[in-house]
Amino acid sequence: MFGDLFEEDFSFVSNNQCGKGKKSKSKDTEPPAPREFTKLSGIKNQGGTCYLNSLLQTLHFTPEFREALFSLGPEELGSLEDINKPDVKVRIIPLQLQRLFAQLLLLDQQAASTTDLTESFGWNSNEEMRQHDVQELNRILFSALETSLVGTSGHDLINRLYHGTVVNQIVCKECKNVSERQPERVVFRMEDMLLLCCNKLILKTFLFILQSAKLRKLPPFLTVSLLRFNFDFEKCERYKETGCYTFPIRINLRPFCEQTQLEDSEYMYELFSVIIHKGGCYGGHYHVYIKDVDALGNWQLQEEESKLMTEEKVQKDTENIKEMENPLTILKGILSEEQSKQIPVDQLGQKLLEKKGMSWNKKYRKQYGPIRKYLQNHSQIFRLSPDDNKVSLKEMYHQLQFGSDCQGQVLQSPSQNNDVQWTSESLCTVLKDSTSGSHWFDLNDSKVQPIKEKDIEKQFQGKESAYMLFYRKSQLKRPSEAQANPRYRIPGHLLNEMDAANIELRKRRMDCDSADNNIDLHLHLGSHYKLYNGALHPSLSWKESVLDLTIDKRKTLGDLRQSIFQLLEFWEGDMILSTAKSLPAGLHLYQTLDGDEMTLGGIGLADGADVFVWNGKEVGGMEVLPGLDHEPVLLNVLRLAGYNEGGKGQHFIESQHVVPCSAELSTLWKALASPGGIILMNRSGSDKEMENWQVVPEEDMKKTVRIVGLADGSSILVLDSHDQSLVNVASGNLTAFMHDISWLQVKNFCRLEADEKQVKITATVETVSKGVTVQGYNRILLLLLDDSCLRPINRNGKLLSPVPEDYTVKEAELKMGSLLGLCHGKAPTSTQLFLYFVVGSDLQGAPEMEIVVEETASVREVITGVLQCQLLCDNWHLRRIDWCSEAGEALSEEGARLKELNVCSGDTLVITEGKLPPKVTFSLCVMLQLGRS
Repeated sequence: MFGDLFEEDFSFVSNNQCGKGKKSKSKDTEPPAPREFTKLSGIKNQGGTCYLNSLLQTLHFTPEFREALFSLGPEELGSLEDINKPDVKVRIIPLQLQRLFAQLLLLDQQAASTTDLTESFGWNSNEEMRQHDVQELNRILFSALETSLVGTSGHDLINRLYHGTVVNQIVCKECKNVSERQPERVVFRMEDMLLLCCNKLILKTFLFILQSAKLRKLPPFLTVSLLRFNFDFEKCERYKETGCYTFPIRINLRPFCEQTQLEDSEYMYELFSVIIHKGGCYGGHYHVYIKDVDALGNWQLQEEESKLMTEEKVQKDTENIKEMENPLTILKGILSEEQSKQIPVDQLGQKLLEKKGMSWNKKYRKQYGPIRKYLQNHSQIFRLSPDDNKVSLKEMYHQLQFGSDCQGQVLQSPSQNNDVQWTSESLCTVLKDSTSGSHWFDLNDSKVQPIKEKDIEKQFQGKESAYMLFYRKSQLKRPSEAQANPRYRIPGHLLNEMDAANIELRKRRMDCDSADNNIDLHLHLGSHYKLYNGALHPSLSWKESVLDLTIDKRKTLGDLRQSIFQLLEFWEGDMILSTAKSLPAGLHLYQTLDGDEMTLGGIGLADGADVFVWNGKEVGGMEVLPGLDHEPVLLNVLRLAGYNEGGKGQHFIESQHVVPCSAELSTLWKALASPGGIILMNRSGSDKEMENWQVVPEEDMKKTVRIVGLADGSSILVLDSHDQSLVNVASGNLTAFMHDISWLQVKNFCRLEADEKQVKITATVETVSKGVTVQGYNRILLLLLDDSCLRPINRNGKLLSPVPEDYTVKEAELKMGSLLGLCHGKAPTSTQLFLYFVVGSDLQGAPEMEIVVEETASVREVITGVLQCQLLCDNWHLRRIDWCSEAGEALSEEGARLKELNVCSGDTLVITEGKLPPKVTFSLCVMLQLGRS
C-alpha cells in the first residue's frame, strides 16, 4: 500500500534541497506565500496526502519526538548530498523528516512540501494521489523509521516514546495461583487503547478461571484509534461508524495499571492531537486539531470575531477617555483626514500644532517621548516607511475608533520572535482561551487557523468526527527556553540551511513584489521641447528628449521628484511635473502633479505614463496652456487647387491645421476662409462617406470645436466665394459637387529598402491614374519612375491588376478609401488585358506569374505567349469557367480574338486537353492553368 517504505536503497530519490546548494525546480514561478498571522506552516497536499499531512503535523508538534530526531547528526545519518555515492550509508527517511520539521519550524512559507519525503518512501505519482488509512500509515512509518535507525543512537527512539507493557494474567479462583504472559513489547495504540477509552478491562470468566490484563509500564505517549471503519458481515460491505465516541481532554490510567501506589501525576495524560476524518469509508478528507505545547504559534480568533470584539473594546475605551488627552486619537484623526493616507513624520508634528495649537514636545514629549518613538511603539496602528520618515495608518484602523486602557496604552499583540521574519499584515486582538495555555490549531493541509478547546467536542460524532487521538504524559514539562522558540534544539547545519533559504525567499519576494509594483515612466524634459502649431514637439531626437525611469508605484510623488533631481544634476529652479499625452497634433499637458506625500499609484500614474518636467510656466519662452480645455485638435483642411468656371475634375490640396478644442468656429472661419467663403465639415473623418459633409450654419459659429463634434482626423472643406457656384448649399448639405470627391490611400512598393509608407491622396472622380501616381511619389518623397503603376490591393493584401494610366478614378471603379500599391512596371493601356497565369497543374504550389496581352490577341497567341513554345497538340483548348455552375465552355477555334470572345478581366481561363478537371480553383483575376484531364 505504501510503496517501498521499508527499503533503504533509495538511489532514485531527488536531491531537492532547500537553502544553500538547492536548485529550484522552477525559477520562473512566483515564490511561495509567507506564513499567515498564526506564524505556523501548513503542508501542501500532493493530491491525496491529507492523511500523511495530518500525521506529520502531529509528530512535528510532539517536541520530544522532534528533538530526539534532531539529536541524530550527520555522523550517524549521513548527508543527503552523498545519496549517489555508492560506498556511503545515507539514512534518507530520518534526514528528510529532519529537513521537513526544520522547514515547518523556520521557513517563512505558508505551506511546506512533502515531495522529497514521499520520494524517500519510494512513492510514485499514483501513490501520492491515493488516499490511505492514517492509522495504518502510523504503524508502517514507525516501523520504517525504526528500521532506518538501526545502528544509531536513535535505534530505540520509537520504543522510548511509544512502547509500553501489558501483562495478561490468568488467576485460578480455587488455589489463587497466577499465570502471567507478557508480550515482548506493545505500542500503545489502536485496540489496546480502545479498552482504556471505554473504561473497561478484558474480563472473561470460565468457571474457576479469571483472565485479565494490566498495564505494567506506561509510555510517554499514547495513540488511540477509534476504529470507525468497520465491516457489516450481513451486507458484506464496509461502513463508517458515525456514532458518538466521547473522549476526555485529561485521562487517569491508574485503574488500569498493575501498580497503583504511585502519585496521580504518574498516571495522568493530556490530549494534544485529534486527527479528524470527513467523509465515508471509501474516501474523504483528513485534518488535525493540535495543541501548541511550545507556544510556537500566534493564537488568535478568526478575523470576523476578532474585529467585532475589537470594535466593542475600542468603543468602550473611547467613551472613557477624553479626546484632547489622548494623543493616539488625535494622530489617528489627522492621518485619517489625509487623502494620501501617508505623511512625513515632520509634517505630522506640524499638523498637530495647527490643529491643537500646541506642539508635541510641549504637550506630550514628557509623558510619551519623541513622536517618532511613539509611532514606533504603536506599530499595530501606525505603519512607518523603511527609513522611518513617513507614517500612515494601517488599513484596518482607517475604519475604527481607537481607545486605550486605563493607563492610556493601546492593547498590543505579543512581541514577535525576531529569528524568523513573518510578513503578516493581519491585525487581530490576541484573546486567551478559557483554559490558560491551551492554544489549539486546526491544521488542514496548507491552511492553519486557531480554534477553541471546546471545538473538540464537535468532533465526537458525525460524518466529520475524530478518528485518532494522541495523548502525552502530564509529567512531560517543556523547558522555558523552548517556549515560543522555533530554533530550539535544531542542529546548526539545518539552522544555516533555513536561514539561507529565508534570505533567498525574501529576495525572491522583493524581486517579485518590485516586478508587480514597478512602473515605467517616460520623462519628457521641457528644456528639450518647443511649442509650435498648438502643441509641444521635441527639438532634439526622441532619445535625447525623453528619459525612461522605473519606479515603485508605492513610492510618493516626493520620491519621484527626488529621483528626477538625481537624474538631472543640471536642473535649476522649480521643478513642476505634469501628466502628458501624445496626440496627433503633438504632446499636450494636462494635470499638474502635487502632494509630495501621495503615492504614485494613488495619484493615478500607471505603467507607461508620460510625465512632462518643466518650470510650470513656459517652454522655450512660450506660454503653455495645459488641460482639457486647451487640448489641440488636428484637422484636415481641403481647398481647391485651382478654378475653371463650369469645369470638373479640379484637384484638391490637403493641409493640416491645429486648433484648441475650445476655439469657436468663427475663429476657425476667420483663420481659414476668405470673406464670403464658407466652411463644410466632416465629423467622421476623411475615410467616411461623402454624405457626412455639412455646411456650417451661421448659428453654429459661436460653438466650440469640441461641442460641434470635430476631433482629431475630422475634415474641413474651405470654399471661397467663386467656388460656391459649384456647390448646392440650399439644404445645408452638399448634394452635387462633393459627391465627386474621392479619397485614395497609396502605399509604397517601389523601393524594398525603404519603409512601406502609406499616404492619403485627395482626388475627384475625374482624376486620372497618372495624377494619383504623381501625388503619391511627391507625398512619399520618392523620385518619379517611368515604369511605375498603381495596383489596387484587396483585403487579403494581394496586388490586383494595374490601373491604366488614362483611366479616371471613376472609370477604374475605385471607391473612396481604396488602397493602391505604388509598384514597378508599366501600366497596361485601355486596350490591354493584365492576366495571371500558372504553368502546371499544381495551383497551390506553382508560382503565380503575370502577363499583359492585347485584347485583340487570339487564343493561340495567348497560349503561345504564355508557354513561349510551339509544342502544343491539336487537342489543347482554352476554356472559360462559369463561376456558378463550375462548368466549362470551350472557346472557339484558336484563331478567335479575346475581344470577340468577350474575355475580360475577372474571367477564369484554363488551358486543358480533353475534358475539364473535376474541380476548378477560382481567382478574382484572369488565371491561365496548364493541366491534363
